[in-house]
Amino acid sequence: MPKVLIVVTSHSEIDPEHKTGLWLEEYSIPRKAFRDAGFDVVTASPNGGQAPLDPRSLEGVQPDQDAVAELARTLTLQEAGDASQYDAIFLPGGHGTMFDLAGNQPIKTLLSEFDAQGKIVAAVCHGPAAFVDAIKAAEPHTLVHGRRITCFTDAEERAVKLDALMPFLLESKLREQGANVVTAADWADHVEVDGNWITGQNPQSSGSTAKAVINALKARV
Repeated sequence: MPKVLIVVTSHSEIDPEHKTGLWLEEYSIPRKAFRDAGFDVVTASPNGGQAPLDPRSLEGVQPDQDAVAELARTLTLQEAGDASQYDAIFLPGGHGTMFDLAGNQPIKTLLSEFDAQGKIVAAVCHGPAAFVDAIKAAEPHTLVHGRRITCFTDAEERAVKLDALMPFLLESKLREQGANVVTAADWADHVEVDGNWITGQNPQSSGSTAKAVINALKARV
């Protein structure tokens, strides 16, 4: 059965007044969907160990305790291995990704490997921050150049009033790097599929993005 590598953020703070981390449902919903489909799932993060959770993602919800337990023992990227061991990579969001996945060279190398091998590259919400400055293998282009993708939009960032605290606006940055960023209304369930690339716009798109990944992988079996 297919094997999916999920990479989550290790970054826990925007500033002393704003805690952040992984947005839980963007991990727990896809992880459950992948496991229910019979897939093998491995979870990694830049630092390994406990992955921080954005406190706001826990408000008014009953967390998936199995997912929470898995997030307490994430592998490092080095321990997770390389693209040859997996069929897909999936990047959940949370504002933490804007600070560590956006500047992490090992994850960019890993993404380039997945893409060069024609494997599924998937992300939701702020997960595409990992695409920033990633370069195509053996080509002088960014990894997103010419790709049709979506991500947490500039409008959504302003709506949650965190735009001024971000190192950049994700939609704008990906456009600058050559991506064709397609957006829907704020908080709409929206997924874009472009070849082996699958992206979702926001937390509301978590389940649909996971379903698109499952369908793509099953089509390859």
